[in-house]
Amino acid sequence: MHWLGVVLIGLVIGAIAKLLMPGKDPGGFIVTILLGIAGSVVGTWIGRAVGLYHEGQAAGFIMSVAGALLILAIYHIIRRKRPA
Repeated sequence: MHWLGVVLIGLVIGAIAKLLMPGKDPGGFIVTILLGIAGSVVGTWIGRAVGLYHEGQAAGFIMSVAGALLILAIYHIIRRKRPA
């Protein structure tokens, strides 16, 4: 049941990040789920680096969305630099 919760929360976080970030984003619902999960990992890592979270704590909802937005921003920067 834990993994089902991770997938559902990843889907919600990824969908919110895609809605907040302007531009065309890649993939369907599987990429959106992976974006949300990766955003949570990045948010946790950044939160621990700046002292918001202690060892064993995971990022909250807002920090997870912020991590997903950061991933999308990096994607857009890389995509923009490539010749089409």
